[in-house]
Amino acid sequence: MVKRFIHRHQTSDDILFWIKSGFGAALGLGVVGLFGELSDAPFLIAPFGASCVLLFSVPGSPLAQPMNVLGGHMVSSAVAIALRGFLPPEWWAISLAVGAVITIMAMLRITHPPAGADPVVIFLSDPGWSFLLVPILPGCLVLIGIATLVHMVPPKTAYPLVLQAILEEDEDTPTIKEET
Repeated sequence: MVKRFIHRHQTSDDILFWIKSGFGAALGLGVVGLFGELSDAPFLIAPFGASCVLLFSVPGSPLAQPMNVLGGHMVSSAVAIALRGFLPPEWWAISLAVGAVITIMAMLRITHPPAGADPVVIFLSDPGWSFLLVPILPGCLVLIGIATLVHMVPPKTAYPLVLQAILEEDEDTPTIKEET
């Protein structure tokens, strides 16, 4: 019985994938942080670090796909900002906001677990609606873009998953042979 609880369900990848995952995460978060430094705006938020875990370490997960990353963070942040407009920055309000964003992400099929932390950040810092434009939108786009590029480097990984489907469709498409 105990063995079932301590079993590791992730497959064992090779060392190159592990190194690529760590490098990709460092690069992605580093570029987001650099944008913040150059623009003198706070681009780095803790939920982006957690997004990197999914984007670079488990890119095949539905929770790591672009729509989930971008949609999850945008919707969670918008809902949290709206709720913060009339709820205090108290523990019970934060817990209600987290529950609300989880429910809405699930309903919209854009669940991205790191986005569940966005209400905590928003309730504790009260950033206002501009938070959607800086850091959420550009931060998500940068992380998704870098993840897409990093996963093209050998050992190649299908990310986003839609690329795998397109590649498979292309393989199934018959080619016209030129007659000579």
